Amino acid sequence: MAKTTYPRKGKEALPVVALCYDFDKTLSPDDMQAQGYIQSVGCDVKEFWEASNALARENDMDQNLAYMYKMIQEAEGQLVFNQRALEEYGAKVALFPGVREWFERIRAYGREKGVMVEHYIISSGLKEMIEGTEMAKAGAFEKVYASAFYYNDRGVAKWPAQVINYTNKTQFLFRISKGVLDINDPGVNDSFAPEEIRIPFRNMVYIGDSDTDIPCMKLVTSYGGHSIGVYDPDTGDKTKVYKMIRDRRIKFFAPADYREGTQLDGLVKAIIDRTVSNESLEDLCSRCRQEVAEAEKRDPRTAEDREKDELIDALRRSRNFSETHSLIGKLAIHRDWSEQQREKLFSAALKNAQVRWLLRDEDVRGFYTMLLECTEVLSKRGEKIREMLGR
Repeated sequence: MAKTTYPRKGKEALPVVALCYDFDKTLSPDDMQAQGYIQSVGCDVKEFWEASNALARENDMDQNLAYMYKMIQEAEGQLVFNQRALEEYGAKVALFPGVREWFERIRAYGREKGVMVEHYIISSGLKEMIEGTEMAKAGAFEKVYASAFYYNDRGVAKWPAQVINYTNKTQFLFRISKGVLDINDPGVNDSFAPEEIRIPFRNMVYIGDSDTDIPCMKLVTSYGGHSIGVYDPDTGDKTKVYKMIRDRRIKFFAPADYREGTQLDGLVKAIIDRTVSNESLEDLCSRCRQEVAEAEKRDPRTAEDREKDELIDALRRSRNFSETHSLIGKLAIHRDWSEQQREKLFSAALKNAQVRWLLRDEDVRGFYTMLLECTEVLSKRGEKIREMLGR
């Protein structure tokens, strides 16, 4: 079978900030299915979800698979359940204040600061409905990861093609980080060198509202990124975000008000500002590491010799017993010493009072005894060390 080549995103000239969002109750005040679809098939919203959850519970079924099955089931004889219908429902979904203008406005702010801002959706809701929103149609999202249906040759939804729940959401953060965006691309499991990572987790922001977002929030926060919990500005209910702060799942919380000048607006802009400074320092750090790597290539010494020389220098500067004893332990691992290195070690024992005092210690005596035994012709320093050990 021929190997499939998937399109991937590579490193950019500018730093990239990935803003990742849940959808229901994060960008929209209610579940998307409850904003037209459930009512159109003659169901009560509360009863629909109760029946869906019962189906999952009684059949050891994923809750998202259960609601997708219920949607297909309830549509029979009521409406043509196809992609176009779902997109039409999506176009009618209510949004929190400022959401429509948010994505391009924040992208523009990033451009002003010298940062690329990309928006991603990671949702257990329906991809077809999200893609029916005016923001998606305007190209707001770099990628939409959400549950989706498989359609037959007549365009009718027949089976789940993709199901996203709170536990498998995290894989998409790794896809975004590595630029491996296609859900079938196995390259997400490949090892990437730090300098090859397109969007480091420190440049990720996850915005969500509830327990289903916790794995993503925890992952982003643990790797140095930023997680924001949002709550409905109309109800002002902060119960969930308070709990997520107490459990260290998120760093910040704010009302889900996306208009310019709001708390959320200022918070995301501050993260972008910080990214500019962070990436400048990271770039400097990378250049320093590169210079060291190039210098090491020119250095005729082996890596082992460099390590031994660094340990010897540290021993000569040591100022406390525990550090000196630890360094001797690391030095004792090695057996092959050049004449110059042995002389430096003898000098350290004579000039550093910490080392000289510890010559009575069994491990330190053993190390210097070994040095003396493997030295054919002792220098004056070596003779002095042998005399001290003898005493």
